[in-house]
Amino acid sequence: MSSVDLSVDLGRGLLLPNPVMTASGTFGYGEEASQYFDISKLGAVVVKGISESPRQGNPPPRVVETPSGMLNSIGLQNVGVEAFIAEKMPFLRDAGARVIVNVLGSTVEEYARVCKRLDAVEGISALEINISCPNVKEGGVQFGMKKALAAGLVKVLRELTGRHLMVKLSPNCGDIAGMALAVQDEGADSVSLINTITGMEIDVATRRPVLGGMMGGLSGPAIRPVALRMVHEVYNAVRIPVVGIGGIMEGRHALQFLIAGAQAVQVGTATFTDPLAPLRILETLEDYLREERIALPDLVGSLNTGSL
Repeated sequence: MSSVDLSVDLGRGLLLPNPVMTASGTFGYGEEASQYFDISKLGAVVVKGISESPRQGNPPPRVVETPSGMLNSIGLQNVGVEAFIAEKMPFLRDAGARVIVNVLGSTVEEYARVCKRLDAVEGISALEINISCPNVKEGGVQFGMKKALAAGLVKVLRELTGRHLMVKLSPNCGDIAGMALAVQDEGADSVSLINTITGMEIDVATRRPVLGGMMGGLSGPAIRPVALRMVHEVYNAVRIPVVGIGGIMEGRHALQFLIAGAQAVQVGTATFTDPLAPLRILETLEDYLREERIALPDLVGSLNTGSL
């Protein structure tokens, strides 16, 4: 059986052995999943978002199942950058994982301090900048909702780190292709999309929100068509690599994102029902490329939009 080259070069030193990553917030720091499989087999592990100081997150309930998906209102709970470096990175290095750290912040200055601290840490392959965080200096407006805010943030971070900067885009911004162009022009090396779609669930018996934080982020199969459309739009607008996220539950779904223009994918909600989902998806990709006798780069963006 002939081997298949699954390697992906996302630029600025981010070389991955395959295009399948985990999605931030769904895989913790990799320790739990390592009980089920060798996490070094993944293209990369995107860890839970990291802020400057530890965050406790929102009150429970934090997760609720919805038709074809789930709502989460974790509230960016995390151990903080110093504990991450001291307590989590040693395990990830020993496991041989390629590590992408999702970075959180409430101000440009906080993002900058976290990125600068991580810049000096061995074993980090890239930084994924989560621009769905509220900017406290702008009255709580998310960085990812205004092109000027997102571009300004990326410009500052580009000047202080030589690491690969992947910017995670929000589907709630209204013009996701324009947002991708804005961060590209200020130095983003790649974009990942989409983050969750804001939603809520109500208990009719109590007439109260089900989630402790009232609203949450919708993920899972329900958002995949939206994510596919946005990935295709962004792919046709930018020059930098696109990483697809949103409802990827099986290999066929990952193939859809690659055909739409993604060079790599992140698997999130699927791991809640099957921790081995990323490996299943990777196996399907390999089989498809072998059977179709097509190279991975030739599959990316190969959507046929001609008349039927």
